[in-house]
Amino acid sequence: MSDQPITYASAGVDVHAGDRAVELMKESVRRAQRPEVLGGLGGFAGMFDASALRGMRRPVLATSTDGVGTKVAIAQAMDVHDTIGQDLVGMVVDDIVVSGAEPLFMTDYIACGTVVPERIAAIVSGIARGCELAGVALVGGETAEHPGLLGPHEYDVAGAATGVVEHDAVLGPQRVAEGDVVLALASSGLHSNGYSLVRRVVAAAGWAWERDVPELGRTLGEECLEPTRIYTRPLLELVRALGPDLHVLSHVTGGGLAANLARVLPPGMLATVERAWQLPPIFALVQELGRVPLADLEQTLNMGVGFVAAVAPTEADRAVALLEQNGIPTWPVGTVEAAGEDAVGPDAVQGAKGVDGGAVRVVGDYRR
Repeated sequence: MSDQPITYASAGVDVHAGDRAVELMKESVRRAQRPEVLGGLGGFAGMFDASALRGMRRPVLATSTDGVGTKVAIAQAMDVHDTIGQDLVGMVVDDIVVSGAEPLFMTDYIACGTVVPERIAAIVSGIARGCELAGVALVGGETAEHPGLLGPHEYDVAGAATGVVEHDAVLGPQRVAEGDVVLALASSGLHSNGYSLVRRVVAAAGWAWERDVPELGRTLGEECLEPTRIYTRPLLELVRALGPDLHVLSHVTGGGLAANLARVLPPGMLATVERAWQLPPIFALVQELGRVPLADLEQTLNMGVGFVAAVAPTEADRAVALLEQNGIPTWPVGTVEAAGEDAVGPDAVQGAKGVDGGAVRVVGDYRR
């Protein structure tokens, strides 16, 4: 038996620090709301008034959950915690938009070794900022202190969101047609995928995150912590503007452009994508610094393209103009055609992540 009484605090959990963190994050969360939200922060469950769905003919709910992977290790190394939350929102809500759904509300989960109220509040401020950008309500969350499992300065973040779309407006392979134009939407950088590769390359080179890199115009850590671009509002505007002429969207995350585009194409369809854009400096740097094979790089990183859309050829120019007006550089990169198995070839990616989808062939060279 212990000589001294064992308390929750002596076990490493400070409930008062948790309460302080909630107080510090309240203002951020208040900005990430929608009129449908009922109640406030601190309840056992977030509540959202779904009565608006009664006006829909056949509402379909869409849900997604994700984290930001090992990008949190760079945030911890740099002691910069107010951007990682936007990454979380982008990874979650933009997966929902792929179906054509409007994300409605989100919850988050933060696990940490020690609750430092200011650090938790900074993380949540980034989540709230991302929700503001996406027009999504942050209706609740949880912060869990795990002493002995995580180090005092370690944490991980995850989240989940729910959206809604009319059944007959769901985007997907059933809409894809021969002749569709494939559009590439620029990323803001690495986003939140492939950081295990990036960190391994940086460690092998012996570089510090604080290192100034002239071709990046800032430190390596600042570049790697660039928040994930959130595409929700511009893409929802595109959905409304193009209607049935917008056929599919694909979020370019883990697996790269080819694998994620293949997931939303129907079997028997082949998209040929030209590497017709200038490779952003961070991707070229990772490749050269680690002598990473191009195939491995493209299967891991987004290569400067965060989203892909396939649209009817008559609407391609209009789609590019609308996205550009919303601050997203966009350009045509290829077309979709019908192709049998013999025409696909061994250099194409066919299906991905358990989906028996179409095929994507990436050709040409990036502009340097």
